[in-house]
Amino acid sequence: MRHQEPRLRLGIIADPQYADRDPDTDLNRYFREVPARLEQAITHFEPLPLDAIIVLGDLIDRDFENFSTVLGILERSRHPRILLPGNHDFLVSADRLHDIHATLGMPAPYYQHRLNGVRLLVTEGNEISLFSSPKGDPRHVEAEARLAALKAEGAANAQTWNAGISQTQEDWIRARLTDAEEACEPVLLLGHYPIHPPSDHNLWDGERLADLVATSPASVAYLCGHQHAGNYARLGNTHFVNFCGMVDTPETSAFAVLSLFDDRIEIEGFGREPSRILSLT
Repeated sequence: MRHQEPRLRLGIIADPQYADRDPDTDLNRYFREVPARLEQAITHFEPLPLDAIIVLGDLIDRDFENFSTVLGILERSRHPRILLPGNHDFLVSADRLHDIHATLGMPAPYYQHRLNGVRLLVTEGNEISLFSSPKGDPRHVEAEARLAALKAEGAANAQTWNAGISQTQEDWIRARLTDAEEACEPVLLLGHYPIHPPSDHNLWDGERLADLVATSPASVAYLCGHQHAGNYARLGNTHFVNFCGMVDTPETSAFAVLSLFDDRIEIEGFGREPSRILSLT
């Protein structure tokens, strides 16, 4: 019997993708069902001793005005919230692109947050993309070049709805992992895009980041959304968990409670999200 208390307990939501629009039946996305699903998740989380609620990107499907509906629901929770953007969160008018991180309550596009002796690295996978910066911006120019190179290589993830990170951010992640190793502190990395296993939804050049994460003894898991069907793999001693999209299917939601213990991660899934026990030994 396992009776130890978890070091950290998190509510996990991926890809709510709310919009006041008709369903996209081709993609199996039911946008107007999202507020009720968020309410269900928040109601489930409310009595639990959670350290935070995490939303792994794509809070909205498009249009800046849709943020108010879903943020209003999240703000009714008593728990702290850690939100990060996905590609759809940047499908707003060009004059609102610079407002996204602040709207989500983020202190910076990527940053470190400590909870109960655990380091959370909140990464920004949209940094180099065709949607997070206007045309002519150096990051937009770099995104065009990187996407063209990936297409020339025949890369499966050479898609306009994917994105990449800068060398500066990659170096920052490396330095934070090194710091955590020296401090003997476990690390959970949070991102929107999968980086392992290979997929057409993966972060551009995500394999390099996956290798960096997996070779760090401090890294216990990388948590993400974006690929709405969900996915899971282990590389080295690091677990890569891709949570299912809340917006998908006409009737069934998806969310989870993640508990981090010294020797394992327990994920209690609801709706379409599977439950898992992931060993850390």
